[in-house]
Amino acid sequence: MSIAVLGAGAFGTALAVTMARGGANVTLWARDTTTLEISRQSPRLPGVELPKTVSITPELSQAAQANTLLLSVPMQSLSGLLAQLDVPLSGKHLVACCKGIDLSTLTGPADVIRQFKPHAVQAILTGPSFAADIASGLPTALTLACADDAAGQSLQHQLSTSTLRLYRSNDVTGAELGGALKNVIAIACGTTIGLGMGDSARAALMTRGFAEMTRLATHLGARAETLSGLSGMGDLALTCMSDQSRNYRFGLSRGRSESFDANTTVEGAKTAEAVTKLAAKVGLDMPICKMVYELATHQVDAADAVRILLSRPLKEE
Repeated sequence: MSIAVLGAGAFGTALAVTMARGGANVTLWARDTTTLEISRQSPRLPGVELPKTVSITPELSQAAQANTLLLSVPMQSLSGLLAQLDVPLSGKHLVACCKGIDLSTLTGPADVIRQFKPHAVQAILTGPSFAADIASGLPTALTLACADDAAGQSLQHQLSTSTLRLYRSNDVTGAELGGALKNVIAIACGTTIGLGMGDSARAALMTRGFAEMTRLATHLGARAETLSGLSGMGDLALTCMSDQSRNYRFGLSRGRSESFDANTTVEGAKTAEAVTKLAAKVGLDMPICKMVYELATHQVDAADAVRILLSRPLKEE
């Protein structure tokens, strides 16, 4: 079966590289293919050359001929990409490789796919991973979530490689919310370290943040054990503790009152806004996520954000 990766950012390029090394015929779609075609390298992933078995195209219709499409664009761009895919996709596997909550619908990527391409099979690829690690062939384990068990098994075998190990789940809601919400908590943890508050404070934020993640996910029908797995706790630990994480670095810059590259995608900022609206809609208390939203939109500064969280009423864990 053929694979197409839609999106030539760092993660999409890394997926194309590892799938091709695993023996798959891969098509990589990018809006601008000039640099890729000349150098066979993505500016988002320096030093990594695309294997010869990766075909590059700027034509969505050509890429969409593949049986499996890996959708590797930012969450807020997913609906726009799907709207452009004006070709029959019935029965094809559409695998979202983005993490977040759509601001307009307050739903995750699986529901966005279902809205635009209801006759395609929806799946989610998520978990603790950095593009550079995947492209370098370092061992990585991810969650492949699909409500259709047979399709999930097929995708698991198709997309796994000698260095990329996929664990299957049918809890799509849990997998996509774990991947989305951990980015919000990573911003909070980066802010804490940026303020010089230390690793103990970061550990506390990770723990209480995980409680918020689980609270919302289970309220929306997810299984608690999914949040304890790769797509929840695993991804949370990686993203909150590494300088490779864009979300963590964004929080770090807020804590240090430094500027941050506006061209760098920070999914957690938009997710914080979406989850604040979603929590209000369903009547849940999500104080860390709400504070990250206010911090990201400059409604509060970093020091005040921490002070407000620490002044909340004492309660049982």
